[in-house]
Amino acid sequence: MSIAGRIAIAGVGATEQGTLQGRTPLDLGIDAFKCAIADAGLRKDDIDGILTMPGTTSPEGSLHYLRFGEAVGINPRYTGSMTMGGATGGCLVQMAAMAIHAGLATTVACIFGDTAKTGGVTFNRASGGELSWGLWGMLGAAANSAIAADRHMHEYGTTSRHLAEVAVACRKHASMNEHAVMRTPITIDEHQNSRPIVRPLRLLDCCLISDGGVCVIVTSLDRARDLKKKPVVIAGMGQAHTTMNMEHERWWYVPHQKQALADAFRTAKLGPADIDVAQLYDNFTISVLLWLEHAGFCKEGEAGSFVEGGRIQLGGDLPVNTAGGNLSESYMEGWLHIVEGVRQVRGECGARQVPDVDNCLVTGRGMSLNCSNAMILQRG
Repeated sequence: MSIAGRIAIAGVGATEQGTLQGRTPLDLGIDAFKCAIADAGLRKDDIDGILTMPGTTSPEGSLHYLRFGEAVGINPRYTGSMTMGGATGGCLVQMAAMAIHAGLATTVACIFGDTAKTGGVTFNRASGGELSWGLWGMLGAAANSAIAADRHMHEYGTTSRHLAEVAVACRKHASMNEHAVMRTPITIDEHQNSRPIVRPLRLLDCCLISDGGVCVIVTSLDRARDLKKKPVVIAGMGQAHTTMNMEHERWWYVPHQKQALADAFRTAKLGPADIDVAQLYDNFTISVLLWLEHAGFCKEGEAGSFVEGGRIQLGGDLPVNTAGGNLSESYMEGWLHIVEGVRQVRGECGARQVPDVDNCLVTGRGMSLNCSNAMILQRG
């Protein structure tokens, strides 16, 4: 029996975001958990599964799920922790769906909390595997995506102004989100005048670093229908990963992401034309261009022209990252993309609501561009 369409997201919760002095990853995760169970109309005792992502400053490491369970007073039937960078949130939600489908749990809370901003995290580890590229100055996530952007520009004529279209759209949407960290609108010229970080990426091509917490509650569709909010069905899902980096000629194009998307569309029995709104993981502006091509919204090499003229802004053909994304809302390593996807399907987003959302695409990616996932969320 297929899992597609049988599992739903019943509740979502998020704390305040930004620079949160005196908070810890654990207490932020707990607050987000409380928000999510309240959103779903559940009690703590209704949760029999806990899946967590330790934050970059979490001291518990691989024992994070035990510490969280102890702190909230839950002895789960199904539990664990995972770290796959920005792919983790989507992967944990998919793991929760599979566990429920297999009868290992009935209701699973997926939790993330971090104090990267106040903890001084700069995401500057050396890229590469056995031989660290740090020897040649290949440090930090921006360097990986700069190579992708530079190559895309060389191969297809993509420009920095195309990247600016992504940054401007995300900031416009964040300006309508009272919880976003960066809410002042920006122009393409302001993007072009922002300082260089790693050529060809500028400051406004780069995501934020933030403190905050997020929680997503997953259960069966049948159970979700009896709860407080409209169920949001996980209609399609896919993952794809690679263990190769620069030794693979097309590594920069992250072609495995295309497979994750193809699996999500296949299991949902939908195609790109069926998507009303997309929450595309945007650690850097170039990431959005790649997702658009991989998902089939445009052909390879055409994402630059696809985003011209506000096409991915609210009111455009395909609104993208309607809460502001990692670039402007907050950097919760993709977890808030899931939250915004759920709220768009429910119709809860106020001024930034896309009319009549039936299907929302959510994607995540992480590590040195090695991990990816995609989900299609659908009105229940």
